[in-house]
Amino acid sequence: MRSQERFSAVQAEALLREWTQSASLVKHGLAVARCTESYGLREAQRLGMSAEESARLAEVYRCAGLLHDFDYERHPTPEEHPFVGVKFLRVQGWPEEILHAILAHAEYSGVAPESHLDKALFAGDELAGFLTACALVKPSRAIADVEVAGVEKKMKDKAFARAVKREDILRGAELLGVPLQEHIGNCLRAMQEHAQELGL
Repeated sequence: MRSQERFSAVQAEALLREWTQSASLVKHGLAVARCTESYGLREAQRLGMSAEESARLAEVYRCAGLLHDFDYERHPTPEEHPFVGVKFLRVQGWPEEILHAILAHAEYSGVAPESHLDKALFAGDELAGFLTACALVKPSRAIADVEVAGVEKKMKDKAFARAVKREDILRGAELLGVPLQEHIGNCLRAMQEHAQELGL
């Protein structure tokens, strides 16, 4: 069993890219990772962590985001995803807290979001997808041009990005104990700060 310090976001992203051919699915993993990471940084600040501890915690959160759907393309059914991926990661010795968060992001897994990491990953998943959709309908196709008010308006339009579960976005904010508007703003800023990486 390797120690947590041996695992990095570089390794997590390499696994995501190795298992995933779809560019949009890779971008989704990158976007969810940045949203989740932003909550790791907030949690570190709340706990009064040092810069080094904060960076380490944020990386754990980012890894969970990068890996939450890494097995989805190969194993898309509810019978297999995310169970196959988690089994593979466990054999590799990835930290249990990351594996628990990955299981908890899928409501049908029977694993409820308990830790702050679990809740951050669940909250970032659907919202990252929705924010991407909001960016892609802009004339510029740029996340920089997306605003919180516009996102809230689009959420009420049931015809827009209908595959995105609005109730999961609402529940995510509730799990984290933040108002919806603030949650949208947090994830939007995280994605805007890494727009180039996300191709947005």
